[in-house]
Amino acid sequence: MNKHYQIDNLDKNILNALRDNARSPYAELGKRFAVSPATVHVRVEKMKQAGIIAKTKVELNGKALGYDVCCFIGINLKAAGDYQPTIAKLENIEEVLEAYYTTGHYNIFVKIMAKSIDHLHRVLINKIQAIDEIQSTETLISLDNPINREVTP
Repeated sequence: MNKHYQIDNLDKNILNALRDNARSPYAELGKRFAVSPATVHVRVEKMKQAGIIAKTKVELNGKALGYDVCCFIGINLKAAGDYQPTIAKLENIEEVLEAYYTTGHYNIFVKIMAKSIDHLHRVLINKIQAIDEIQSTETLISLDNPINREVTP
């Protein structure tokens, strides 16, 4: 991984275009930015090697798949040494989409998607609060997600 790769305006344009549509053909991007498709390919590969492009993925629509409840759970651990075992257990809960080790009021902050409030209730009681290392939790239900974007290159 080349940590010293400096992106220029062409790289920024390519990144923004791929962020909008990761399946954009290199030939189309080359025409749009007045360079050859090979140049686009080389730039993308360099940015992959530098770790700027971490992965290409399909973004699923949770609501279309029946996941209507998004929430965030602040988790307090019994002891600092409980972090790794708790993360390992949270990783096995399919409803947990993201986890963050944080400073402040909570040790861990997780994002969960559930199909309903009843489903969320079952996940909380039977999966999350059943983890021995967890002392307490606080659940915040998301009502809307008005801003959802990637970082700007």
